[in-house]
Amino acid sequence: MNKFTLTALFAIPFSFAVAQSLIPSQTVQSKIESAILYLDGAELTQRKTITLNPGRNLIIFSGITPKLVSKSVQVTSTGDVSLLSVSDRINYLTDAKETAKTKQLKDSLEMINDIISQLQYDREAYDTEKKMINANQRIGGNEKGVAIAELKLAADFYRSRIKEINGELFKLDKKIENNQKTATKLQLSLAEINGVDDEPTAEIEILVNNNGAAKAGSEMEIKYIVANAGWVPTYDLIAEDINKPIQLKYKAKVFNNTNVDWNDIKIKLSTGDPMKNASKPELMTWYLNYNNAYQQNMAYQQTYNSYSNTTSNNNNNDQNYNAPASMTLDNIYKEELKKKQLEVQQKKGQQVKTTIAYEDIQVSELSAEFEIKQTYSIPSDAKPYLVDVTEYNLPATYKHFCVPKMEKEAFMLARITGWEELNLVEGSANVYFGGTYVGQSYINPRSVDDTLDLSFGRDKKIIVTRTKLKDLNKDRVIGNNKKVTFSYEMVVKNNRKGPVTIELNDQLPVSKNTDIVVENIELSKAQLDPATGKLKWVLTLAPDEMKKVILTFSVKYPRDQSINMDNMRKKSRAKF
Repeated sequence: MNKFTLTALFAIPFSFAVAQSLIPSQTVQSKIESAILYLDGAELTQRKTITLNPGRNLIIFSGITPKLVSKSVQVTSTGDVSLLSVSDRINYLTDAKETAKTKQLKDSLEMINDIISQLQYDREAYDTEKKMINANQRIGGNEKGVAIAELKLAADFYRSRIKEINGELFKLDKKIENNQKTATKLQLSLAEINGVDDEPTAEIEILVNNNGAAKAGSEMEIKYIVANAGWVPTYDLIAEDINKPIQLKYKAKVFNNTNVDWNDIKIKLSTGDPMKNASKPELMTWYLNYNNAYQQNMAYQQTYNSYSNTTSNNNNNDQNYNAPASMTLDNIYKEELKKKQLEVQQKKGQQVKTTIAYEDIQVSELSAEFEIKQTYSIPSDAKPYLVDVTEYNLPATYKHFCVPKMEKEAFMLARITGWEELNLVEGSANVYFGGTYVGQSYINPRSVDDTLDLSFGRDKKIIVTRTKLKDLNKDRVIGNNKKVTFSYEMVVKNNRKGPVTIELNDQLPVSKNTDIVVENIELSKAQLDPATGKLKWVLTLAPDEMKKVILTFSVKYPRDQSINMDNMRKKSRAKF
């Protein structure tokens, strides 16, 4: 069986308008069978077995996403068939196929409207009866009176029946109101997705020649690149205890915004470039410099993690949210306000175009691929759907860090070796320790070190205190100078069942004036960086062991001057 492949990039130009009038054509549809998902696009594959007449045949694959990249179309045909030309076009005359979601919403809306109609019919019946009773309240005619007993019975009847009717009308009005609210929500949901469903679809037209003398079957395979689809890596880091390996669950958030649903398809994830061509690769100059971008990214992550900790009780289910470059609370508020305004627009039925935000990251030049074993269905709604990629068990060593001056809880860092072979792509990670979710971290494999450091958040079993020693804290006047002495005691206790190593950090003030003199009195053998004033103690504690360090220093300055002794930070508050 021969097999020929033709790409649209090298297709022979051909007038398909003329071809359709002279050559037998057939329009076919086929489901998307598989997708290679890239970080910024996807390659989709469809197949269809087609019966070809002898000679030339025009095959039109319809229902194709309009987001396809024309020059990426490839066609493969089996049998004694020659591929002559390939082209694609947008068909504005064909109605877009109704998606399963749209059909479900329309069916639900029709059912609710039927219920409302039935309730209105029931209401009309009760209302008619009420009008009849009110129109027939005269008893005994105009000349003849009526007995008191009969009048009482009639009054009781009218009162009782009118009361029953009013009660039923009240219930019916409430039911109608509730169902109308549901109908309105369904109509708003339909209005939100109508913009997608109403978009035209594309067609791929293939001109082939059946070289045989009789009809013959041929399996045609089409592949093409689409925009508005891709994947984002995400991770789960799970550690049961500090003496056990870390379980890393590699996952992906897959999104599809191509206007065509993917139903039960095979998926492969790739970090490659979907638009790479057949040209030989060219090596560019490899420059080395200090990785300031990496440092800025880590600083951002620290700010982001700080923000995440303050909002850890909130269920953030907005998958399209992108953190601003500067993670101040003011910017966070503005971003949240934008999301809420978007939700209000959607509820009001305004047309809102679904968009995907992108960010630049760095990946290895040698692309990695991940074959996903099970099939997935990804609707075209621009929302991320979680896909399991693979799992790793990683040996790790643990180290604790604490800055008691700022935070009296110890943070745990896991140091992983041998991570280079895991094909990790930088991304966020959900961190679990001891069966408890401890927050979010960030995996950034862009490092020349052989060790990957991962944050596991606070460790409640390491107790740290920082206490000002009042007896040693004092002010003195010496001639024309004032000398202020500060003294602190830091105590660390290990409540874990195994030994731990913890790094304590503190600082000395750094003078910017020769009249201001900082003197080290007691540092408990701390490592001092004179340029920054940063202090570091590395302590190893056995189970239930407690250690302490003393920090004492003095600041001398002219008595007629005033200096700020506290290292302050800015914070926003309400102003009334």
